[in-house]
Amino acid sequence: MSNNTSVERMDKTIAALKDSFNGIRTGRASAAIFDKVRVDYYGTKSPLSQVATISIPEARSIIIQPFDKSLISEIEKGIQVADLGLNPSNDGKVIRISIPPLTADRRKELVKQAKGIAENSRTSIRNIRRDGNDELKKQQKAGEITEDDLKKMEDELQKLTDKYIAEINSIYDIKEKEIMD
Repeated sequence: MSNNTSVERMDKTIAALKDSFNGIRTGRASAAIFDKVRVDYYGTKSPLSQVATISIPEARSIIIQPFDKSLISEIEKGIQVADLGLNPSNDGKVIRISIPPLTADRRKELVKQAKGIAENSRTSIRNIRRDGNDELKKQQKAGEITEDDLKKMEDELQKLTDKYIAEINSIYDIKEKEIMD
């Protein structure tokens, strides 16, 4: 496994972390919290963003306007099934959602959830480093690389690991601040 493979895997870990964090609601309105909402659109489960426009007129409210008005109840159902803790209401044309302020306990719960996701991401990065080091040792044993190359490449892999762990910590700090805001 080359360092390029490690970089690809580490990049995917960061992308998965960001995706998971998008699903954690903060006290502010955000279109990203609907990324996992699926709507039954003629027998196909489609992302909400493909069947409606999501707008945020103010910090604590969201308006969802379906491209096809007949989807309004399906969209409402999709939001409720996604278990986001939101209560959609519709007037036949658009769905309005008011984002309730988070309680102190709920904020702590969400921070704890985010911390767990971040720790899992750090573990994934360390596992990728371990796999890379194992592969390098095999290459050295097989005579494909020298002892010096092995050391150099292990050092590079460690620097890469440190860089990605720091990125995870930074992403987590931003999310924690958003939740506590």
